[in-house]
Amino acid sequence: MSDLLARFQFDTEFDAGGEVSFVPERVKRLFPAEEVEQIRAAAYAAGEQAALTSISAGQANAIREIMIACGQALPRLAEVAHDHRVGSANLALACAKSIAGAALDRFPEAAALAALEALAREIDAQPRLVVTAEPALAEMLQSTLDAAARGLGFEGAVVVKSDATFGSHAFTLDFGDGQATYDPAIAAERVSEALTAALASEGLHAEPLIPGSES
Repeated sequence: MSDLLARFQFDTEFDAGGEVSFVPERVKRLFPAEEVEQIRAAAYAAGEQAALTSISAGQANAIREIMIACGQALPRLAEVAHDHRVGSANLALACAKSIAGAALDRFPEAAALAALEALAREIDAQPRLVVTAEPALAEMLQSTLDAAARGLGFEGAVVVKSDATFGSHAFTLDFGDGQATYDPAIAAERVSEALTAALASEGLHAEPLIPGSES
């Protein structure tokens, strides 16, 4: 019964008019130095653990955000790399065309001489070699090809014809059993088409620009 009454006892008591009639004296509790040190150490450890937990959570969130950002950036990076390859290839092709054009302007008969040397065995037994070229080129080929053919041991006749429908520096070698045609514009177009097809086939799955930058 005393325990039950103790549960309903209050520290502060009031009279019938609502005024405070009794306030118990508050007893100050004194903690030993050892207990204070234990409480302080426990509080410090709890705070340290909470801080570490918060830091770990922040690091995990940061890593997730970095992974998301990388996942969003890599496809765009692949597009940039592909665009760079296409631009570099087109620039290289333009430079090659310019250099080849300058070389043909400086040595217009060089391509015909190279073709004649490459076909030396095919034309060796032929009685005649007919070379058709655009007018400006045809004018300078006769004597040059005659001398080159004799140097290769070709005993047949070399006939050079002019054709205004041929493009600049274009020519055809007809040796009866076969024919070889060279047109710089068509050759450049074929190289360009092959390059474009290769880049398109490669797409965004090419080797990394920096070796080892992708796993």
